[in-house]
Amino acid sequence: MDTEQPKYKMICTLTFGDIYLQIIVWLIVIFVSLATTLALWSSTRQIYAFATVGIILVLSLPFLLFAFVTTLFNNIEFTPIEEESTSRKSSRGRISSSQKPAQAAG
Repeated sequence: MDTEQPKYKMICTLTFGDIYLQIIVWLIVIFVSLATTLALWSSTRQIYAFATVGIILVLSLPFLLFAFVTTLFNNIEFTPIEEESTSRKSSRGRISSSQKPAQAAG
């Protein structure tokens, strides 16, 4: 019975182009929020201006994080490592009976 677990290699294929549009949308949200703040800014409505910025950022942040995380997870691949390469690496690490380990000159 084979009890050895298969070995996998993790490859991340995420590039800047994958998240470029998300960054642009986030910048647009920030600029719209700042424009709303300036539109509401007056001596009597300053608290509304700050509340608007806070609400926009707090409500948009979970969506931004969800988009980043799902994009990252969609670009992670797990590929099984072939048995040949695993056995070659393990056989290289062993010293054959005809070879002797190096010793320091004394």
